[in-house]
Amino acid sequence: MSLSDFQNEIYLAGLGGARPGLPTDLHRLEEAARQGLPEQAFGYVAGAAGSESTARANLAVFDQWKIVPRMLRDVGSRDLGTTVLGTAMPAPVVLGPVGVLRILHPEGELAVARAAAALGVTMTLSTASSTAMEEVAAEAGPRWYQLYWPKDRELAASLIGRAADSGFTALVVTLDTFTLAWRPRDLDQAYLPFLQGIGVQNYFSDPVFQKAIGGPVTDANRDLALLHWVANFGNPTLTWDDLAWLREQWDGPIVLKGIQHPEDARRAVDAGMDGIVVSNHGGRQVNGAIAALDALPAIASAVGGETTVLFDSGIRSGADILKALALGAQAVMIGRPYAYALGLGGEEGVRHVLRCLMADLDLTMALSGHSTLADITPALLSR
Repeated sequence: MSLSDFQNEIYLAGLGGARPGLPTDLHRLEEAARQGLPEQAFGYVAGAAGSESTARANLAVFDQWKIVPRMLRDVGSRDLGTTVLGTAMPAPVVLGPVGVLRILHPEGELAVARAAAALGVTMTLSTASSTAMEEVAAEAGPRWYQLYWPKDRELAASLIGRAADSGFTALVVTLDTFTLAWRPRDLDQAYLPFLQGIGVQNYFSDPVFQKAIGGPVTDANRDLALLHWVANFGNPTLTWDDLAWLREQWDGPIVLKGIQHPEDARRAVDAGMDGIVVSNHGGRQVNGAIAALDALPAIASAVGGETTVLFDSGIRSGADILKALALGAQAVMIGRPYAYALGLGGEEGVRHVLRCLMADLDLTMALSGHSTLADITPALLSR
């Protein structure tokens, strides 16, 4: 069964009058979410830094690259399977880390974990998960852990150790969010879910965190716990030298997320990191920053195959994935599309988004004349 069979499944269901519950054009998910989700929850996911110019640029830049299809290439049998950082994947698509998912759906990260596991897709769990990592791991298939590196080194080591014990196989360290950017949508609503106790579950369940506040989190010490979280969330004093400590804590692959400059990509290689994510956090951190896809070619060239290059910020279609792969990524991460789908359709919504993306990628590869990921090179594109 090929990934593109999802298309046939939809058409056959249509003979009985059934239609997809969510849009199959993932660009349309945002408007559906705007209409279907609570205003604060939608604003938190959709919002970005400042005037949101970088978030818009992340989407627009894909249209600057055009696919040049090739004909008569025998694409009757296609293989999108790959292995990234030791993790086998049915296609080069990973669920990126999105925090506080229970603001969108009561089952939050658990629904996402089940959807991803059913399809063999790798889930990256956020440190800002609204469900403790051990609970998510019990439902998940292939899984990576994303670290917001806290000030307290003992707490950082504890989070990392718990992730290893829970079967997370790669550590994805977000570099660009040691503090939250100026995000007008959230500010206008005076809404930060963490201060309402959502997205702090990995902290509240941590023994080092509990020790620091004098015991398990209860109603009596909840305010103290939140203040301790605020004090430790991010560390703006970190430097490249600190990566040596990180390597001491984690035996598996380490990936640095938020790379936007070729020199930083080279420094990651020189520091012995196993991968990077070319990403501007979906435009959520630096308004006016370079569009992520614009950053990708120079970064891929700078590292020259010496490390795994992943990409996020703006993926909405199979064509988008194909373009990112052609420009140097080994796989892509998605964020907002599956978050919107979770809010609108729970576990089934997340499955829908993943199946749409993988089917679209499969068909776009075939129709452009490519049957394996190895066939995808910059020659596929024209600018």
